[in-house]
Amino acid sequence: YPMQCSALRKNGHVVLKGRPCKIVEMSTSKTGKHGHAKVHLVGIDLFTNKKYEDICPSTHNMAVPVVLRHDYQLVNIEDGYLVLMDDSGDTREDLKCPDNELGKEIEDKQQREDFICVTVLKAMGEETPIGIKSAKD
Repeated sequence: YPMQCSALRKNGHVVLKGRPCKIVEMSTSKTGKHGHAKVHLVGIDLFTNKKYEDICPSTHNMAVPVVLRHDYQLVNIEDGYLVLMDDSGDTREDLKCPDNELGKEIEDKQQREDFICVTVLKAMGEETPIGIKSAKD
């Protein structure tokens, strides 16, 4: 959805160079002789952690991605894919286990514990696991 540049905030989300990003830095420059105040945005891609920058007039609209978080119970890991179950009992097997620290942590905990909650971040048609928590009763 569109949002005026001046209304964006640090730690909020914005689309930079066509990618959903979390705003990590933001500064506004004063109006010059000609034109508008400019907003300098620095964002980190939610999925690739790449850094993107953009400068836009403060009165212009920027696209803001709809970012959703969803918790799933980890059932298993099969062929590098996570088998996840949501609250209603539906399972999905379309998310790859990330090959980073989080992925290793998911695999380690899956071997040691029986109940793990995986938080999945979804934005602009992409999804990725971003965190886990143990849910020992």
